Amino acid sequence: MSLQVEKLEKNMAKLTIEVSADDLEKALQNAYKKQKNKISLPGFRKGKVPRQMIEKMYGPEVFYDDAANELMPKAYADAYDESGLEIVSQPEIDVVQLEKGKPFIFTAEIATKPEVTLGEYKGLEVEKISDHVTEEEVDEKVGEEAEKNARTVAVENRPVQDGDEVILDFDGYVDGEAFEGGKGENYPLTIGSGSFIPGFEEQLVGVEPETETEVHVTFPEDYHAENLKGKDAVFKCIVHEIKTKELPEIDDEFAAEVSEFDTLEEYKADVKAKLKEQKAREGREKQEDQAVEKAVENAAMELPEAMIKTQLRQAEEDFARRMQMQGLTMEQYYQFTGMTREKMQEEMREEVVKRIRTRLVLEAIVKAENIEVSEEKFREEIEKMAEAYKMEADKMEEYMGEREKEQMKQDIAVQEAITFLADHAAEK
Repeated sequence: MSLQVEKLEKNMAKLTIEVSADDLEKALQNAYKKQKNKISLPGFRKGKVPRQMIEKMYGPEVFYDDAANELMPKAYADAYDESGLEIVSQPEIDVVQLEKGKPFIFTAEIATKPEVTLGEYKGLEVEKISDHVTEEEVDEKVGEEAEKNARTVAVENRPVQDGDEVILDFDGYVDGEAFEGGKGENYPLTIGSGSFIPGFEEQLVGVEPETETEVHVTFPEDYHAENLKGKDAVFKCIVHEIKTKELPEIDDEFAAEVSEFDTLEEYKADVKAKLKEQKAREGREKQEDQAVEKAVENAAMELPEAMIKTQLRQAEEDFARRMQMQGLTMEQYYQFTGMTREKMQEEMREEVVKRIRTRLVLEAIVKAENIEVSEEKFREEIEKMAEAYKMEADKMEEYMGEREKEQMKQDIAVQEAITFLADHAAEK
């Protein structure tokens, strides 16, 4: 294999790859061996027709596609390594010469990693972190824990109130006719949850148990059932049971039950400390985001369209896999959401471009600041990954290839570049 590299405009390049006539001949012979059992000619048993006879009858190009498909992946992979270029797109392949007895020549047009001109990235203004925690915030957090530990108790001798859980029967009618899905028996419903059609739950407030009442609602225009969109409906309802949440007393006993502390005072102090830590962490993440965003804004680069298309295609494939895990095809997703592929690509493109620009700028900062990943830091990440997969760290590292290890080190370096930006930012 021989290679010529031609630099093009806008961070594009063309690789002209030549495979020897001998290698092409071997590939043609392999193609013949694969296809010969499918070809029959008068006077020959199937699978016994000589290659020369087949080429005479159908032309030598009968095996060209298979031969090219055999040769191109390895030839391109070798050219990729030999070129020394940082290739960031799928190749656009064009066959230049494919003829028996001559070298096989094809070109691969690819995008190369763009050069980044860094602007100002030290001393960028970010918001000041405040980790101040108010007593109201502490009480709210303690209240949330009380909600989790609330008991549900039956209520007697009073009507339905907002927040109650009721057990009811309902029978729905549109234009005096019952409709499919409009009937329920012993159905649990939390008043105020918004689970039912707008206006339904509110009309149950004040209803006495075992008393039939009518609820009048209008189905939304975007309701999923076509025959009910925008229709007025009447539901005949009977509430059989009313239940309410009973919150525990927030005292020392409660604190001992939900925490490792014996007193409410100690428990609240711990809640306050954790909220303070959370605010500091979230504030730091916000500073990092702001510093990165400004560093990207200040940098200049020219993204090749082929690079964007490659990553956009990858984003689409990742999304399709997530949908598949949820049991949906992309066709079903488009149908249910009213989205189109073109519209989704348009929305994804903005995010893809932002992601590419951010990564390129951070990699440029890694290079500019000579950020290197220590073996200790690399080992820490291996151990975290091993823990996530419930494996031994040594085994995890053993299973990883050199390219995967290098990618992990690059990712760690990029994360350290983010830390560098935030450490060198100026709070305002």
